[in-house]
Amino acid sequence: MRHLRFAAAPLVLLALAACGGDAPEPEAEQTEIPEELAGEALPTLDVDGSIGTPLEQRVATLGLINKRNNISRDIELRPGEQQRIDDVIIRLSSCERAPPWETPPLTGAFVQVLVQEREDVDSELEWNRIFSGWLYKEAPAVNVVEHPIYDVWMKDCAMSFPGEEEPASSSN
Repeated sequence: MRHLRFAAAPLVLLALAACGGDAPEPEAEQTEIPEELAGEALPTLDVDGSIGTPLEQRVATLGLINKRNNISRDIELRPGEQQRIDDVIIRLSSCERAPPWETPPLTGAFVQVLVQEREDVDSELEWNRIFSGWLYKEAPAVNVVEHPIYDVWMKDCAMSFPGEEEPASSSN
């Protein structure tokens, strides 16, 4: 029964969204996305008549770790943005946080993760999509980015709802 609650979470999260508020402005970072991937369209999630910060003003914070060298970093993206770090491209389609009056308090992001790697020793490097789906801060085991070198996880979604004083994160 518990898994049904998480299965319905994307629908609940999609029902959230739009109505003013100022999200913190992330610093721009130059990335080099390969030409063959740069034009590829991201899935868009369009919700009309929803409440909360408009989708384009939200900021998701994702964690990325390279298990070979144990280097981790936080990545901040707005919906529709993508960022390349070494051999990884992370794309964000949406970020959602359940309103404070609802339970369970879920925070999620729809992400795609691409990794540049070789199929075998004699082949050339190729970009492979290793994950496409929702990641949840409160339930990281629901969807897992499975890769031997890289882990990606949801940390936060900065957005606000009517009645909240300022754009809030899920940690409030």
